[in-house]
Amino acid sequence: MNIDWLLDYDPVLLALGATLFTWGLTALGASLVFFFKTINRRVLNLMLGFAAGVMIAASFWSLLAPAIAMAEAQDSGPSWVPAVVGFLAGGAFLLLVDKTLPHLHSRLTVDKSEGIKTSWERSVLLILAITLHNIPEGLAVGVAFGALAHSSSVGALSGALVLALGIGLQNFPEGTAVSVPLRREGFSRSKAFFYGQLSGLVEPVAGVLGAYLVVSIGPLLPYALSFAAGAMIFVVVEELIPESQAGDQTDLSTIGAMLGFAVMMLLDVALG
Repeated sequence: MNIDWLLDYDPVLLALGATLFTWGLTALGASLVFFFKTINRRVLNLMLGFAAGVMIAASFWSLLAPAIAMAEAQDSGPSWVPAVVGFLAGGAFLLLVDKTLPHLHSRLTVDKSEGIKTSWERSVLLILAITLHNIPEGLAVGVAFGALAHSSSVGALSGALVLALGIGLQNFPEGTAVSVPLRREGFSRSKAFFYGQLSGLVEPVAGVLGAYLVVSIGPLLPYALSFAAGAMIFVVVEELIPESQAGDQTDLSTIGAMLGFAVMMLLDVALG
């Protein structure tokens, strides 16, 4: 399929379109609440494991590897410096946000909420947890499209599109992981869906911001790509893997992670 025509568009506009797509798949996942009040724990573990695998693969194939290649091409010092510094900075940023923004992981009781202590209801804290973890996903897609301003090749465009597709695929179970617990909390189906899809709307915001910054500061692109990778890995280790390992069916979580990694690797290597 010919995708050259997309290169005629502004990278920030492309980032907006791509992150609207990833938000749409979050909404699609959230829509399962219209059909199910609960979801089988084994199925959810498999889905969350798949999401974790996709994000791990995307962090390397779509972000870190290109960052190292760009640093080598710039020949401004050791190629590993931007990757290491950006990666750790991304994790540190998410850690700071994690310690500041009130939120609650779905497997915990409200007294175990993280961030600044508030009197907010459990449902609000659950929504904020997923919203927080959607920030690096939108940022990663935005940075990948913003890079087109400095390397407007079909290969770079394909890589950005594949990353958006991978992030979108793993957003589906995340949308379900928000709306179904809210339904169990007593929300109506329509209200649970609304808040489930709302958690993904931060992605277009983060995507446009990431793309704009990369367009404006080209020499820092390897750092920006690595930053997004570090933020995504933080989310995987902090939330997705522990959540996917809840219950007794941990083998399914691991199988899901392996499948997710393989699918994202296939997409990136074959199509990127």
